[in-house]
Amino acid sequence: MLKRILSISGKPGLFKLMNQGKNMLIVENIATGKRTPAYARDKVVSLGDISIYTNDGDVPLADVLEKVKEIAGVDPIDVKSMGDEKLRDYFKTILPEYDEDRVYTTDIKKLFSWYNQLVAAGITEFKDDEIAQDEAAEEAEVSNNEQVK
Repeated sequence: MLKRILSISGKPGLFKLMNQGKNMLIVENIATGKRTPAYARDKVVSLGDISIYTNDGDVPLADVLEKVKEIAGVDPIDVKSMGDEKLRDYFKTILPEYDEDRVYTTDIKKLFSWYNQLVAAGITEFKDDEIAQDEAAEEAEVSNNEQVK
């Protein structure tokens, strides 16, 4: 799901990839529904390609957003009312193993901003169905192996 959601440098909001043309992408703002072109010169990043640094490696953004949903539900997170320290403490409850040296407060604010925009647009499933099914199968296999022991 997040592979088709894009962040475009210099343009506010998040966009859904609609189509691809020569030297451009046709994107739709998830909040307004307005379609615009994104050209080759624009810095376009798929949310599916983003991960958060942890002490043990990287965690995909989809996994982090799922953890945010578990803790915050689908209520918007008011980052403006939190100071930097309180924001980092709150993020630590979501992802305790995040690398505090490489994940900046601005990164956390952007993550929560994206979460709020996605939820407002009705997007609450962040993992692709195939990936979620594979993970559920792996967890069931591990559970079965533990019961056998």
